[in-house]
Amino acid sequence: MRGLPSQRKGRAARWSTLALAGLLLLSGCGGQSPSGSPALSAQRDSAGSEAAASASAAGCDVLASPHPMSPLPAAGAAMPSGSTMARIQKRGRLIAGVDQNSYLWGYRDPGTGDLKGFDIDLVHEMARALFGDPDRVEFRTLNSAQRLTAAADGTVDLVAHSVTITCERKQQVAFSADYFHDGQRVLVNRSSTARSLADLAGHKVCAAKDTTSIATLEAARPKVVPVGVSDWTDCLVQLQLGEVDAVSTTEHILQGLQAQDPETMIVGPAFTFEPHGIITAKRNTDLVRFVNAVLDRLRADGTWERIYARWMGRFGPVPKPPTPRYAG
Repeated sequence: MRGLPSQRKGRAARWSTLALAGLLLLSGCGGQSPSGSPALSAQRDSAGSEAAASASAAGCDVLASPHPMSPLPAAGAAMPSGSTMARIQKRGRLIAGVDQNSYLWGYRDPGTGDLKGFDIDLVHEMARALFGDPDRVEFRTLNSAQRLTAAADGTVDLVAHSVTITCERKQQVAFSADYFHDGQRVLVNRSSTARSLADLAGHKVCAAKDTTSIATLEAARPKVVPVGVSDWTDCLVQLQLGEVDAVSTTEHILQGLQAQDPETMIVGPAFTFEPHGIITAKRNTDLVRFVNAVLDRLRADGTWERIYARWMGRFGPVPKPPTPRYAG
């Protein structure tokens, strides 16, 4: 592919001032909406059916999660004695692991210092259900590599951090039902000639460490050169400086990056299916059932769609939330 290496010096000069001043100046990022991809919903559903069938054949139902708690107590009501939820209520706050570097999903508002985004709103709904107060939350910010460990060892009660559900991860942590699904795509500079991952053969493509995205890049054929970083905003800085030729992860993360830099664009079809779940320690099955019950309520009363519209409505029609699958 022509053109990619020669773009690096120009992009580095153009964006170095912005990068050095600090990338996440999000209060001014909402003026231009990246283009959406209306056909992706059907692609994801088809890919999801194939992925689920493949996992089931291998002995793992990747989308299955424990049945919801029933009935779900009224918001703020006492939880069953001895339950994980009762212990959280006694403490007086929910401890949640979240992102602070994924614009629109989990990010820190530079004007207020508050954490905001789709996943942040979900955590507030969990706190509302536990305490009758959505603000009874202690947020602990994590990078992608810290998510599973923080949930597994009980450092946090739960993690809402764009975690893709996989059979391998189910060996380490417990997952809620799928609350959002997506597919991996590619973000490039508008001056790039690349229109798919295959066009980037031999070139550097950035993704966060310890994610399904970088694992997919490592297995890609034709081969690309994966570059691992701590946070997704690091990928955008590297793209702006010309140190990588593309960023690749799920579309919703790329949409947030593009919203921060309209000189980038998302290209190519989705080439993975990525169901997302809230995670907890494997021993806390009761908390998973509680989370699933709250997610069921959010689907049923329209809250899920309102949250989605608030953060992602600029990209196209609001989809229906994924249909949960329960087992056990």
